[in-house]
Amino acid sequence: MIVDGIGASVKRVEDHRFLSGKGHYTDDMNRPGQTHAVFRRSDSPHARIKSIDIAAASKMAGVVAIFTGADLAAEGVGGVPCGWQIHNKDGSPMAEPMHPVLAIDKVRHVGDPIAMVVAETKQQAKDAAEAINIEFEELGGISDVRAAIAPGAPLVHDDVASNVCFDWHIGDKAATEAAFANAFKIIKLDLTNNRLVPNAMEPRAAISEYDISSGEYTLHTTSQNPHVIRLLMGAFVLHIPEHKLRVVAPDVGGGFGSKIFHYAEEAALTWAAAKVLRPIKWTADRSESFITDAHGRDHVSHAELAVAEDGKFLGLRVETLANMGAYLSTFAPSVPTYLSATLLAGVYTTPAIYAQVKAVFTHTVPVDAYRGAGRPEATFLLERIVDVAARDLGMDRVEIRRKNFIPADAFPYQTPIALQYDSGDYQTTLRECLRMADYDGFEARRKAAAAKGKLRGIGMSTYVEACGIAPSAVAGALGARAGLYEVANIRVHPTGSVTVFTGAHSHGQGHETTFAQLVADQLGIPFNQIEIVHGDTSKVPFGMGTYGSRSLSVGGSAMVKAMDKIILKGRKIAAHLMEASLDDVEFKDGKFTVTGTDKSKAFAEISLTAYVPHNYPIEELEPGLEETAFYDPKNFTYPGGCHICEVEIDPNTGTVAVINFTAVDDVGRVINPMIVEGQVQGGIAQGIGQALLEHAIYDESGQLLSGSMMDYTMPRADDLPNILVGTESTMCTHNPLGAKGVGEVGAIGSPPAVINAVVDALRDYDVRHLDMPATPAKIWGIINAHTLKMAAE
Repeated sequence: MIVDGIGASVKRVEDHRFLSGKGHYTDDMNRPGQTHAVFRRSDSPHARIKSIDIAAASKMAGVVAIFTGADLAAEGVGGVPCGWQIHNKDGSPMAEPMHPVLAIDKVRHVGDPIAMVVAETKQQAKDAAEAINIEFEELGGISDVRAAIAPGAPLVHDDVASNVCFDWHIGDKAATEAAFANAFKIIKLDLTNNRLVPNAMEPRAAISEYDISSGEYTLHTTSQNPHVIRLLMGAFVLHIPEHKLRVVAPDVGGGFGSKIFHYAEEAALTWAAAKVLRPIKWTADRSESFITDAHGRDHVSHAELAVAEDGKFLGLRVETLANMGAYLSTFAPSVPTYLSATLLAGVYTTPAIYAQVKAVFTHTVPVDAYRGAGRPEATFLLERIVDVAARDLGMDRVEIRRKNFIPADAFPYQTPIALQYDSGDYQTTLRECLRMADYDGFEARRKAAAAKGKLRGIGMSTYVEACGIAPSAVAGALGARAGLYEVANIRVHPTGSVTVFTGAHSHGQGHETTFAQLVADQLGIPFNQIEIVHGDTSKVPFGMGTYGSRSLSVGGSAMVKAMDKIILKGRKIAAHLMEASLDDVEFKDGKFTVTGTDKSKAFAEISLTAYVPHNYPIEELEPGLEETAFYDPKNFTYPGGCHICEVEIDPNTGTVAVINFTAVDDVGRVINPMIVEGQVQGGIAQGIGQALLEHAIYDESGQLLSGSMMDYTMPRADDLPNILVGTESTMCTHNPLGAKGVGEVGAIGSPPAVINAVVDALRDYDVRHLDMPATPAKIWGIINAHTLKMAAE
């Protein structure tokens, strides 16, 4: 039995270096002869650049060079590419305007980079950046998607009419209209999914170098997928052959999606390193991160649910305006479309669904994937309208869900909007969550809270999501401009220790622990003899990185395939050594054994033989023991579950306290229960943050009003309750691990559960819906308005 294998709560091996200050982050690095870069950014949402005067700034102390967009354009530097193309309803491609590395003719959002100063110190670079004289012609900006598509609105890009990037539709419109024609009642809901700033603990940073003797570039950067950055930047922006460009993502302090994308700063630094012939370092300030890191969410939707008299769902139609910001970020077009609208069936048997998504450019920071990426938006819409339907029909919230669940024996289940779920058991996750949350005892707790002058509410959400962002052929047909497989290289050393090179990247997930558990379990070797290497394009064959909860289901499956090859070769070597037939040699718990005999060889004996091939089947096998595998999944994976939240509201202040939170999720096979619990809890913390606290607010012209921690509220420890986590897993049917993914479930299921609980607490105040965040001011205003109305009556 392998003690540290699959199913064991092994403590994270990477935590020792993090907790002892030994992590190796990009900003920790300093290269010989290093310079520092600072970007002069636009403080206007929308303006024409009339002139840029760098003369005085260039003469300031320590300044090495100053570069503008004209410098890059003169050398043929391309724009920052988008990695996903969406087509309009009529089949025409989306509008894809140029995204210059440094602004050339116009600035289109506050934070748009205009010039890069390279100096001996960061402070000298800052001083010089401030001294650059830029003359603007203000053009007027727009931040709201509804205003942006109104006649006469300022155009973000002159060649994109009405600011519409694409108008995309999915579903059977005729079948949906027929369902609505037969409805007993039509439930309508307008809702907004609030814009969020990712705020990873580590700001983005990069260090670029150029070796003039070899013509090789090296970029250390805070990335979730270094190979994708190398591909996009090398091929489309700087036109550098991939073998001359090394991208390294060392320890990364959180990403939540915001570090997936290729950013302009990475390209600018890499290009400039060859001009100054010295390393260049850039680290974002926190205030800079607010106006440069891709934001998340920002959808405005109208939803209608057709229901029968008994509460069965007949049809759903949704119209969404999705804010793209000023430019298309790497995966932005996929988020409101194939990662969101395709999940509008949720866990229900709704037979007809039709969705329209208009993506709109505005004078704001680009919007892209943030933990959950489209799935939280779909789940919030669906779980809110289900609660509203229960209220409008006078039905119990639990029973309306049970009535419409996809049955456990209906899998594989084809939804009406493209996806086919392979497995799930939504009744069981709901039942277990109700039990763990003591749902039946809630009314007694509500009465006890009322006796103390508090308003208590309980809410739930039942959800499903799509993870893995694959397979490649399907994703390519849907607009992806890259493959979505994963790669693993397993190198067995002569004495039996193992190094794993994986294309997945760890930035908080615990891969160095979980992946080592997979190896220990399958190869039967001690946990401490396994090394996990990631994040370096010069070491890992290739890889698509970490996002979409794909690391285990896709990256782990590639490892399993590579280890299968290792075991097969080991069996052949063992068969030769023990003079047995290959079919008679089995491998288990680190030993190769001849079936029915006491003959066996330890894993380390076989590996040593592979590298010291004195007695070896040399005609059949090459020496060495190293294998590589690419794994391209057959389908998405579909985690699901139930979240229940309990809140108390102080009616005198409108303050919401989350008292209890329970999550029961189906994440497929659980490798490390402790890490799974931590992932779920972390996601729930972010979901509570969105539901109650966080909101990136722009004024109508595009000035960010919540541009610092003074104005943007992040969840803190005292905002969170003790979170109960359970799992009720059904196995994924199409990957070798049975894994589904866990990284995003907490952020997907929690926001609607929180808002449903808040609305339930306000049930005596005639509240039908409440958009996020449910701030004290918003809730106090509702309570106060209701009180004044009642007094007037």
